[in-house]
Amino acid sequence: MDMKRFPNGKKDVEEQKGFLEKADLTGADLTDADLTDADLTDAILYWAKLSGAKLSGAKLSGAKLKGANLIQANLSEANLSGANLTGANLSSEADLEEADLYNANFSGADLYGADLTENNLKYAKLEGANLSKANLTGADLSKANLTGADLSKANLSGANLYVAKLEGANLSGAKLEGADLYGANLEGANLYGADLKGADLIMVVLVEANLKRVDLSGANLYGAKLEGADLYGAKLEGATMPDGTIHD
Repeated sequence: MDMKRFPNGKKDVEEQKGFLEKADLTGADLTDADLTDADLTDAILYWAKLSGAKLSGAKLSGAKLKGANLIQANLSEANLSGANLTGANLSSEADLEEADLYNANFSGADLYGADLTENNLKYAKLEGANLSKANLTGADLSKANLTGADLSKANLSGANLYVAKLEGANLSGAKLEGADLYGANLEGANLYGADLKGADLIMVVLVEANLKRVDLSGANLYGAKLEGADLYGAKLEGATMPDGTIHD
């Protein structure tokens, strides 16, 4: 933390929250701090303690939050576009409602159970992130990188996963009803027991994927690559198959 600029620690940071652009707050203890609408554009917050912090409406675009503790932080309507949250902890009900997460880097971050309903995660980097039981209903994850991510039991109903990278991802028990997965890469992904009713799976790559007991009723698999995929017990009623035929 820049002690010369903030000799009184959290108190000074709160008082100067409109002038924190590019501030160096590495390792700062800002637990429960009120930083509502703060300007933290390009700020350095590596390993900062921000659990319970109020960051609603804050400008955090380009901020460096690697390893930061954001447990139960309020980031609603915050701008985190392009922010680096590699390895950050956003579990335990961190509030991200209507936050802008465009092109943010959440690689290895813990987002267990996070509410990301209708969030903008386009081009976001989520490799190896923990999104188990997260609510991503209607979220825009187009062209996002979710390689190796844990999305088990996550709700992705109606989500936009257009051309998303999901190689080796764990989507067991996930809800993907009506999701747009056009051209997505799910090679080697685990979709055991997932709900993909009515999903758009045109041109999707499902090579060597685990599709056991998956519900694909009414899904569109036209042009999909299914080489080596395990479809044991899968429901395919009314599904459009890769060759364009409709399954009985």
